[in-house]
Amino acid sequence: MQAKQEQDTEIRERMWKEMGKSPFVMIGLVGSHEHSEPMTAQLDPDANGEFWFYTNRTNRIAKGGEAMAQYVAKGHDLFACIHGTLTEETRPEIIDKYWSKQTEAWFEGGRNDPDLMMLRFELKDAEIWEGDQSLTGMFKMLTGQTIKPSEAGRHAEVSL
Repeated sequence: MQAKQEQDTEIRERMWKEMGKSPFVMIGLVGSHEHSEPMTAQLDPDANGEFWFYTNRTNRIAKGGEAMAQYVAKGHDLFACIHGTLTEETRPEIIDKYWSKQTEAWFEGGRNDPDLMMLRFELKDAEIWEGDQSLTGMFKMLTGQTIKPSEAGRHAEVSL
């Protein structure tokens, strides 16, 4: 049990590290019949259970609520499905903390655009897959042999 918890923690930490390198996710509201959409997550390495999005008040996720975000690492060797709750972020210090020229380009009125809003994604749980295959697993895949789960990478279900 201890080894499994350590592995899950290691995989979760890797997810945060990879998201820091490429913070793009697909996000949608649970129960909505609208498609998920790409968003750029604003990450804080010290905030291990939340991240943020700048958006506008007419965006399909603006009403908030229960949500799912899907993430694929740049190297396509880590995948995550993250479940949580979207809530409007109203703290000016958080809104200002992540503001950048790149963000400003999306809002005609800049930081004072009346349509600007920030959403906080509070993580509840996630399912994460690492796709690092062993050398044996890679050989089996190339030759059409059956790959054992232990040869295909690691998997974790984590509560956050």
